Amino acid sequence: MKDKNRDTKSKSNTSFFENVYEVAKLIPYGRVTSYGAIAKYLGAARSARMVGWAMNASSKQEDVPAHRVVNRKGILTGKHHFQGTNLMQQLLESEDVEVIDNQIQNFEKLFWDPMEEL
Repeated sequence: MKDKNRDTKSKSNTSFFENVYEVAKLIPYGRVTSYGAIAKYLGAARSARMVGWAMNASSKQEDVPAHRVVNRKGILTGKHHFQGTNLMQQLLESEDVEVIDNQIQNFEKLFWDPMEEL
């Protein structure tokens, strides 16, 4: 017997993830945002962790720049979800984003806030 609540939750998560991906696709080259900023923009301010889960699952999606989404302090907390040891950092550095000790330098300057930009 199917669990209707589980099916509904799965569908709502899928929809939320798709919304996260649409926002992430809008992050400009050389800029970064945070899990919380995307969650807040989507009207789910307490769902930063869920945005993180979406980014972890984004490898199944095309053209989702998950490397541009970091924690609120500019730390590459999701880096272990990328193939290779330093792929997330390498992708950011290829966009002229400086990363030292897993932290984005000039984070405030590079921060893209969807609440203000969209």
